[in-house]
Amino acid sequence: MSLFATDQYRWRETYSVLFREADRPSAGQLRQALEGLGEGHQVTDVTTGPDGHVEAMTVLAPADFAGMDLSYVSGEEVREQVEALKAERNKKTRSKKEQAKLQRLAECDARFDIFHFQQVIGEDADDEDEFMDPGSLIAVLKCLAQLCRGVGIDPQTGALM
Repeated sequence: MSLFATDQYRWRETYSVLFREADRPSAGQLRQALEGLGEGHQVTDVTTGPDGHVEAMTVLAPADFAGMDLSYVSGEEVREQVEALKAERNKKTRSKKEQAKLQRLAECDARFDIFHFQQVIGEDADDEDEFMDPGSLIAVLKCLAQLCRGVGIDPQTGALM
């Protein structure tokens, strides 16, 4: 079940990890890596395709009052995003580290979208940032980028992570 379908969580932001389809991990590898982040991360609702790869999953991080829905995307939509990111980056001065990420980005043809949710806590639901801790989101983003040899994207700033 997606976190979009429950009123216990409120969507906050969406990050992405772009990678080469050839580096797409199996469901078992992905589950093991995310559960390896510690007891605070619980993997649930794993949906796989006929090839055994994850199409979608949910990661809960109760200690951070957070949850994340992950979904897999490939094809033209990803190629268009890569082209737009490259065009945007060509207008800016880049460090050597960012240049290496940009080169890796050029090879990407798949991505995981990470929909970040905040757990709504009773009467405090109106104070959105009181319990907000992005630690679990950052940990999942880094884990996915490393596992897939990919590049994380912060959509608000356009930063390559």
